[in-house]
Amino acid sequence: MNRKLIGNNNKNMNRILSSLLILLFSISNYSAFATMSIDLPQWQYMTMKGSPSLRGAAIIEKSLWVTGSNNSVFVSQDGGVTWQDKSVNASVITDFRDIALFDHQTAIVMGVGNGQSSRLYKTVDGGENWHLLYQNTDEQGFFDSIAFWDNNQGLLLGDPVDGYYVVKKTRDGGKTWQRIAKNKLPPILDKEAAFAASGNTLIVGENGKAYLTTGGFSSSVYVSEDYGESWLRYSVPLYQETQTAGGYGLALNHKGEPFVLGGDYQQRPKQYANMARLDNDVWVSVNSGENGLRTAMSCQGNICIATGKTGIDVSFNAGKHWQVYQNKNVPAGDKGFYTLASDRFVFVAAGADGKVGVLSFQR
Repeated sequence: MNRKLIGNNNKNMNRILSSLLILLFSISNYSAFATMSIDLPQWQYMTMKGSPSLRGAAIIEKSLWVTGSNNSVFVSQDGGVTWQDKSVNASVITDFRDIALFDHQTAIVMGVGNGQSSRLYKTVDGGENWHLLYQNTDEQGFFDSIAFWDNNQGLLLGDPVDGYYVVKKTRDGGKTWQRIAKNKLPPILDKEAAFAASGNTLIVGENGKAYLTTGGFSSSVYVSEDYGESWLRYSVPLYQETQTAGGYGLALNHKGEPFVLGGDYQQRPKQYANMARLDNDVWVSVNSGENGLRTAMSCQGNICIATGKTGIDVSFNAGKHWQVYQNKNVPAGDKGFYTLASDRFVFVAAGADGKVGVLSFQR
């Protein structure tokens, strides 16, 4: 889901750039390479009208979407050059923490909140019109994230009800949802919680795989290999010493390997274990630099970006080794974003106060 590459020359240059970066990491040990300087592309910044808090992001080719507080939806159909306000006009004001983008014109946004404030809206005309697709009817319910394998089949994660997380499945593009039976999920742990932080609490992969992450005093990843029909929980080595700590987001690299990111939003810049990956069926810590809370990650080829409000990290070997993505012209404490998505070597990120960034490795 990124910008289209324009012309054969650009395609060749992209391949050359990626190959050179891969080669450098292949022939250098990480500690030596970490001291070298790479001339990286720069983020292009813009601020959306009303300065909303933006937590959802999606991209397909040149179609970029970001969502957030006050029913906010902003859309660019030219790769991030210009943006249009496509916010949802509704009587209920909610916070769109996630978005599923199916093509340039079709998207579902997920609002969060107690009871009926948690709801889904859908557009089929690029955000010109929205209709209420589904809303929560349980007073204790609270939506956290959505993810789709295709136009029809997807999952929705909600806060626990009756001692189990609410995982719902649709087979008709979100028109109807059925809750996965409670006996197909592990019961929640004491003080366990899910965070609707970046639209990445729940993700799906190939061949029916799905992952969701939780926190509290127990950092966990739940894994399904049958399109969400049953789940197993695994402890993951993330910071988990407070009720607001644990897993905040998930990602897959181009090999399909899962990563979990996290920390503590009340201690964003603190150094702690903030990333882990699944290696030979075991979740292991990643030497990410421990640069504070990270809530989103996305990969294109061997290039991976991870971000949280206070900073951005980059990997050039599919998430194995990381370094800080230097961003000197941004205020300290706000050098990063809440959410992130990518396609065809273009990354779109969004964060506090309406901040949106576009980063292209096509140039």
